[in-house]
Order: sequence, then C-alpha cells, then structure tokens
Amino acid sequence: MDIDEFIGLYFNEIGRELKDLMEPKTLVKYIWSATEDMIRNTEQRTNEEVFMDSFARFVGENKLDLYRERFDKFYDTAFLKTKKCIGSTPYMKESVYILKDKGYQVAVATNPLFPRKAILHRIRWAGFEPEDFIYISCYEKNCYCKPHKKFYEEVLEDIGKKPEQCMMVGNDVQEDLVAGCLGIKTYLITDYLIHRTDEPIKCTYKGSYEDFYNFVLDLPEVEAYEDVEYTKRSLPAW
Repeated sequence: MDIDEFIGLYFNEIGRELKDLMEPKTLVKYIWSATEDMIRNTEQRTNEEVFMDSFARFVGENKLDLYRERFDKFYDTAFLKTKKCIGSTPYMKESVYILKDKGYQVAVATNPLFPRKAILHRIRWAGFEPEDFIYISCYEKNCYCKPHKKFYEEVLEDIGKKPEQCMMVGNDVQEDLVAGCLGIKTYLITDYLIHRTDEPIKCTYKGSYEDFYNFVLDLPEVEAYEDVEYTKRSLPAW
C-alpha cells in the first residue's frame, strides 16, 4: 500500500462526504488531533473511546452521535474509493496460505487506528478473507497503538502467545520493529519500506516480499517443533 496516496485520498473523501457538517480542512485537522490522542494514549481505554472523546471536544457532545453515524456510513460508501491504493501482493498472499498449511497461526496486527469494518475492507482488497486470521486488531477492540510496546503486549495477551512464539512481519521500522523489544522475532519487509529516522535498523530478518515467501517455504511444519518450547508458533503480520 502506498501510505501517502491512501492518506491523501482518505481525507479528501471524508472531507467531501461530511462537508455539509464542517469545512473539510477543519474536519481533517480535528481528525488528526483525535488520532494523535489515540496514539499517545497509555490508559486502558479503547482507541475508539479515546478518539470520540477527543473529537467531542471540537464538535460538542450533543453532535457526537451525528458524526459517529456519518463516519460509520462513510466506511460503507466513499471509503471504498481507497481500494485503488491497496493491491494484492501475490508473494504475501501465498505466504499466508503456506503458513496456514504448515500449521502456523496468522494474525493481523495492523495499527488499530481504524474501525473494524475499514480494516476488513482492506483485508479483502489485499486478497484475503477475515477468516484467514486468528486475530484482527481494530480501534473498537484495542486500547493501544503502534509504536507503543503495550500494543504488542495486548496482542500477545489476546492471542494467548508468548513473545518467543511469535514473529512480527511488517515494513515500518519504527512501528513494527518495536515488537523486538519484547522478545518477538521481527521480519522487516523492504518493499515500500517506511523509516522515519536515521537510526540503525535492528531486526531478526529482512527482505523483499519474494524473500519472505522463500523464507516461509523453508520453514518446517509446526509438528517439527514438538520438542521445542514454542510448539505452536504464531506469525502476526502487518
């Protein structure tokens, strides 16, 4: 996914859809502010609760339900135009199915800044079905965001796994590799790499989509780990 193209189109469409309620530039400003509050949050509150409480400071509690309804409608209508920013990657799609065939469990540990329905759209656009995964993060359920370590602790608790049983696969140095601080193995995808600083990159593995596909091909089936502590590996992806 081209993240810059996606964000630009996303805000253009949501501004257009809600222009009868608020001037688009102002709406974008408020959404960004509420999103930043979500990212900064360290309390045990869902991201949805944090976002809506923050957004209510701008529009007023009396109008919050109206905006909530319009946001919900947006994700069923104009949001669908962002599909063109998200393509199916054959190597990653095939990798997921190979992992499942080998007995691995795959989770979608995407940054939970969006409602579940938006994330499900993106999953399907990428060529998958929600049922392909044991877990999908979203802002209604999760209480923390990347790059907080608490997000990964939350995912581990939800899927019932230890850090050493998992691998985080993603293309964002700052948001995905922080999982390594907990002892989770990391695989940095170098296609569409996102690296916001000059800091050295520390990951367990790295490579292109094709490299990851070959990595997956070489993995043994889960039964091969019967005598190892992490018998049931999970591979949270994205």
